[in-house]
Amino acid sequence: MIPTKAPYAEDASKSRGRKVAEAESLTRTPFARDRDRIIHCSAFRRLKEKTQVFVAHEGDHFRTRLTHSLEVAQIARSLATALGLDADLAETIALAHDLGHPPFGHAGEDELQIQMQAFGGFDHNVQTFRVVTKLERRYPRFEGLNLTWETLEGIIKHNGPVTDKLERPSWSAIAEFDVEYGLRLDGWASAEAQVAALADDIAYNNHDVDDGVQAGLFQLDELRDIPLIGPHVVSAVADYPGCDVGILRLEAVRRMIGAMADDVLTETRRRALADNVGSPEDVRVLDHALVAFSRAMVEDLSALRAFLMERMYRHWKVNRTRSQARRMLAEMFVLFMGEPDVLPAEWYARTQGRDQAGCARVVCDYIAGMTDRYAIEEHRKLFHLDSLH
Repeated sequence: MIPTKAPYAEDASKSRGRKVAEAESLTRTPFARDRDRIIHCSAFRRLKEKTQVFVAHEGDHFRTRLTHSLEVAQIARSLATALGLDADLAETIALAHDLGHPPFGHAGEDELQIQMQAFGGFDHNVQTFRVVTKLERRYPRFEGLNLTWETLEGIIKHNGPVTDKLERPSWSAIAEFDVEYGLRLDGWASAEAQVAALADDIAYNNHDVDDGVQAGLFQLDELRDIPLIGPHVVSAVADYPGCDVGILRLEAVRRMIGAMADDVLTETRRRALADNVGSPEDVRVLDHALVAFSRAMVEDLSALRAFLMERMYRHWKVNRTRSQARRMLAEMFVLFMGEPDVLPAEWYARTQGRDQAGCARVVCDYIAGMTDRYAIEEHRKLFHLDSLH
């Protein structure tokens, strides 16, 4: 049964349009068209070799930014459909949300934040916005992808209002864009954008459990007493005694995804009723999120994250890889700043006529766009003499 459209769902036929006006598609809604532009852009393709926790060369079973984005998009579309929202918009924002991540996961972001500290800073959410509004060059009439107002709003505001961040140097690009094309940065984004944000939480917590067990950082039995995942491990083992442990891991994760999704649906419907939300505008002017986990789920999720932080994100093997990754990016950044003529010709040209901060932004954009594999190879070519032969 197809759910009734929610009164607070976005209506693609009433989109606020694009910064540069374009003729509408005869076959796709504006939000579906945005989705297709994201899927076809080069930054999306490069997500296939950008990692979450594990570096690409450590194995091809672990999630990458691309597979993560696809999982988030699937969950977002399912949640949006169940809530009677515009599934195309939720899916579009989900597919775009990681486009600005540099190589080597959070280690790469941490290092670029340090290197850019004196030059305006670095923030992956802002970088995502810059990718879709400036850095992608595919069209003759405009920079970026010229996405709809609703998609741009969702990309930068999916976690909530951002006016408190506009004073940060790293957010200057958002402040400047907002002057030309206001995105109502002081309010909440659409329910669809909020769905994408919660789908991200559901996806990465579940696949980090899956990847952590598969990588041998902890065992499935060690999760029995951990909130949220523990009950699903216990029930899966009880329902399928003697089953292969790999299958049991996947079954427990599948059940946890279902439980988290059900919790979002229940809590969101409760809030919509309690707050008498009857339009997309009502969603934006609330003083809290409409789409959310219940308090009990938030507490359980916090405990699970604490376990993952201790046993996975700070595991010595992960720390060693993080250290190597950060050193590689730092060395390349310093070299490119000192000798910009070793950048590829296209990127070197972009540094010409710029001050030091402008050159640093070009260098940062180049490094942030790298895949893990490309960064490793580029570093080898730049710093190892054997690459000259």
